[in-house]
Amino acid sequence: MRHRMSGYKLGRDAEDRRALRRNLAVALFTHGQITTTIPKAKSVQPFVEKLITTARQNDLSARRRVIAELQDRIIVKNDKDDTAQRNKYGELVGGPRIVKKLFDEIAPKYADRAGGYTRIVKLARHRIGDGTDLCVLQLVGDEGKRPKPQNSRRREKADGRMEFAAEVRKAKAEKAEAPKA
Repeated sequence: MRHRMSGYKLGRDAEDRRALRRNLAVALFTHGQITTTIPKAKSVQPFVEKLITTARQNDLSARRRVIAELQDRIIVKNDKDDTAQRNKYGELVGGPRIVKKLFDEIAPKYADRAGGYTRIVKLARHRIGDGTDLCVLQLVGDEGKRPKPQNSRRREKADGRMEFAAEVRKAKAEKAEAPKA
């Protein structure tokens, strides 16, 4: 029995769960919303809300606690991001920090809010590989950002294969019916 045992295992050991939560939180703070599975979103939601509550204190000890949890990564939105500085080997050496964004932009936005900084919106689509339910985890207050419908091209490709197979069968049938001379 799991009496007084909280949290999701997510099929990982403790270190990997911590890394997963940290990565999802950084992605959420960077982009404002992320698409993930429902158990992962429910697992990372309290972690993110505690970080925002800590960041609302806006003092040195709060900053150090958040850095200990997130490890103050450099924000990189894509490979062609101009704000991130790289050395001659392509490694990140500087750029905007996630903790600075959390303390300067995200936490002040929720200064008058008692909690509930994130929301989970279930999507009406499933992951192709294993069919698990997907959802969007987003920061509250970004009403302009709605989950974009990302339709899979899987059905289009299957229809194209079926059309091609029908043409091949039709060509074979025509060839077989042709009179042999």
